[in-house]
Amino acid sequence: MDRRRLNVLYISRGYSTHDRRFVGSFAGAGWNVTHLPMLDERLDVRPLPAGVRSVSWGDGSWPVTRGDWSRRVKHLKKRLHEWKPDVVIAGPVQSGALIAAMAGANPLVTVAWGTDVLVDAERSDLCRHVTRRALDASSLVFGDCIAVEETVKKWDGPPTVTFPWGIDLDRYWQGQTSLDLREKLGWQHNEIFISTRTWEPVYAIDVLLNAFAILQSGKLPTARLLLLGDGSLEGEIHELIRELGIADYVHTPGRISQQELPDWFRLADAYVSSALSDGTSISLLEAMATGLPVVVTESFGNLEWVTAGKNGELAEAGSAESLGNAMSKALSDREAAARMGSSNVEMTRAKANWNKNFPALVKAIEQMVSE
Repeated sequence: MDRRRLNVLYISRGYSTHDRRFVGSFAGAGWNVTHLPMLDERLDVRPLPAGVRSVSWGDGSWPVTRGDWSRRVKHLKKRLHEWKPDVVIAGPVQSGALIAAMAGANPLVTVAWGTDVLVDAERSDLCRHVTRRALDASSLVFGDCIAVEETVKKWDGPPTVTFPWGIDLDRYWQGQTSLDLREKLGWQHNEIFISTRTWEPVYAIDVLLNAFAILQSGKLPTARLLLLGDGSLEGEIHELIRELGIADYVHTPGRISQQELPDWFRLADAYVSSALSDGTSISLLEAMATGLPVVVTESFGNLEWVTAGKNGELAEAGSAESLGNAMSKALSDREAAARMGSSNVEMTRAKANWNKNFPALVKAIEQMVSE
């Protein structure tokens, strides 16, 4: 099928950096792309890429709740009749893909974002039911790690295209930072960890802060933490920082733009994530590409990228003590940490190039539509 005549409806939770990358690459493949976000949630301030149009749900972006499904389904049915897309690409599984399935989208390509398949699918009988409904209606699922692929197989789901979503290696590379934040904070001689995860429950920022407090008061008192981002738990996070007495050792600059983010990674000595579940974490790949040793939880997609003692350290998910110990190990030997960072640069160059990985998805979707 002629790419320039392939009309695609892309449904996602909101508008994130990942969404921008997907719709931009679809448009770059010659497709006509319409973006329909579930929520008015912009995690990337940049405009939509050229050639992509955005539409909304009737009177606006309604909350994604059980009682809201019927209204969205009715609205999407009308839109599908009007637009007649060649393919609908939708996720997460229990929201965007589910509503597309109930609206009769065909063919439907489901985007598995990681936690939706790895964790949310088994949270309750209702979650299992709607997950089954979405997967049964899908012609193809694409995800970013083997853990997602294996889970979809356990559900007897449709064929899966698995590829690391990758990053822009022209922007994320090892080198000197242009930021003078170490000097401004008086952290010239400190070991700096950086976290870039959103302040939402699945990322367990409270576990990270407790782990850092253990580390800072014990094995590594010179440790410091750059806690980037924001989220619905912002009030609780700031209160916990005060309760733990670590306000002088934690810097919270808020959400950092994508243009500035590489320099923040280069400013740090190690990356840390306390996420309770992950597919292939983009922030992990960004940290690896900039030459940082990494500390992540021992679960799901992380195990496909991190080997303890080789390019980072692993910790038990949800355990502050385990995470604190892993953070200590990561920077206890600076020469070993440098070797870990170099190993990560090599790995991302070989496996995490978005421009090399993405064509596999384009090929799979075009083949599915043509058949």
